[in-house]
Amino acid sequence: MSFIKKLLVTGIIVLVAAVAGFSWWAKSPLTTGEPVIEFSIAPGSGVGAAAQQMASAGVPVNRHLFNILARVTGQAGKIKAGSYELKPDTSPRRLLAQLVRGEFAQEAVTIIEGWTFRQMRAALAAHDRLKHDTVKLSDKELMAKISKEYTSPEGMFFPDTYLFAKGSSELDIYKKAHGAMLNHLKAAWESRDQSLPYKTPYEALIMASIIEKETGQKSERTMIAGVFVNRLRTGMLLQTDPTVVYGMGERFAGDIRKKDLETDTPYNTYTRAGLPPTPISLPGVQSLSAALSPAKTQALYFVSRGDGTSQFSNNLNDHNRAVNQYQRRNNQ
Repeated sequence: MSFIKKLLVTGIIVLVAAVAGFSWWAKSPLTTGEPVIEFSIAPGSGVGAAAQQMASAGVPVNRHLFNILARVTGQAGKIKAGSYELKPDTSPRRLLAQLVRGEFAQEAVTIIEGWTFRQMRAALAAHDRLKHDTVKLSDKELMAKISKEYTSPEGMFFPDTYLFAKGSSELDIYKKAHGAMLNHLKAAWESRDQSLPYKTPYEALIMASIIEKETGQKSERTMIAGVFVNRLRTGMLLQTDPTVVYGMGERFAGDIRKKDLETDTPYNTYTRAGLPPTPISLPGVQSLSAALSPAKTQALYFVSRGDGTSQFSNNLNDHNRAVNQYQRRNNQ
């Protein structure tokens, strides 16, 4: 009987020590001060396969203990496939939580205000952490996968920084950016000045895209918007160079000549009245706001002062004087 008691006590001590050791292991950092380790968990992987994939990628985790940890905590069947990062000081318990919660490694792509859709497509196609599943699609085919309402992609994507998991689809980024643009446009449209000469939110988006390309100083966007709105109301031509440049496409070589202003295209606002048929860039939130809440002004003209700001004029005589003054100064 004494032997059995000793054996039982020894067993209890061993068990307590094992539990304590296992608990210590589960809470201890796998790495300290080492570089981030990237790894992926394939779809359909169980905890055993996940542990093997992590070990193969260089994650210094004991596969058998990790399997036990997942099972005793009831998490073995909850691991999510995807791309992950093991950061310094991450414990096995924290690592398991990452896999269960799907805390994927985050990548980022930035779409710049004022870019054209062509520039956006080039940026996404060049990003090496995205799955390039749209590069063979035409613009029309791409839009068909994103929207039932809009066929032209220009202006329909909100410029911002988008986070994504490594290996995510390009199409997911396009859908996020398109949804964001619709939300921002809706919010600006609902709070608009009701007297504005826009029939639809899309017309306001076109105006916002022009403001985005025309304005050097962010503080002047509402004034630029006020000038263009005044021109629309009075039937004047918009006569804005960025639309001419957009209409020229690849023919634009860096300078606009008189011949270019006189050559008609659907986007030449020197030869055609009203707004162009589509946006000409991806406008940001400030340009959307300016288009739908323009400054109350009598100005019909503006000219660059050469320092990034503009001189605004209410009539042609004042405008001509401003042109002579600033063009002469800028050419000296």
